[in-house]
Amino acid sequence: MSPSPANRPYHHGDLRAALLESAERTLREKGAGALSLREMARDIGVSHAAPGRHFKDKQALVDALALDGYERLNEALSSAADRPDQSFEERMTALARAYLGFAVENPELLELMFARKHDPDSSAQLAAAVDQSLGSFTRMIADAQERGEIVQGDPERITTVAAASLHGLAALIAGCALDADETLAGLDAHVHLLLHGLKPR
Repeated sequence: MSPSPANRPYHHGDLRAALLESAERTLREKGAGALSLREMARDIGVSHAAPGRHFKDKQALVDALALDGYERLNEALSSAADRPDQSFEERMTALARAYLGFAVENPELLELMFARKHDPDSSAQLAAAVDQSLGSFTRMIADAQERGEIVQGDPERITTVAAASLHGLAALIAGCALDADETLAGLDAHVHLLLHGLKPR
C-alpha cells in the first residue's frame, strides 16, 4: 500500500515550501502565537525533526514566512508600478490597488511582516525585501518628479506620506472600521485626494 500524500517522503525543496504553506494556514486560522515547527511537521506528516533541515527554530520560520510575504507583495507592487505609458495618478492607483489587494487577502501575514520589519534580529535578506517594497513607491515618485507630474522634494518623504495613507486604509479594513469592497471601489477617489490635497480647486 502506498503512503498517503501527507506521509510521502519529500524531495529536496518540497519540505520547506510545505512548511511555509502550513505556517501560513496556521497564521490565518489561529494567529502567530500558534506557529510551531513541531505542529507544522505534524500537519504535513513528517517527523518533528524534519523541519530542522530548513529552519533552525521558530524565529527562522517566522522570518521565512515574512520574507515570502514581502516577495509576493513586491512582485505585485513592481508589476503595478511598471506602467511607463500611464499617468502618475493611474500608476499610483494601480500600485495602491495592488497593496490594498494584498492587505485584504493577507491581513495576518501583513501584520507579521510589519512586526518582523522592526525586529532588530531580522535577517539582512528580510531588510532588503522591506527596502524593495518601499523602493517601488520611491522609484515611481522620483520618475514622476522627473516628468514634472508632481512636486519636487525628497522622494522618500513623499513615499512615506503615500505609503502611510495606504497602510492606514489597510489597518482600518483589518480592524473592521472600513469595508474592504467599498474601500477598494473608492480607491480612485482616495488616490486623487491624496495627490491633489484639500485646497479648493
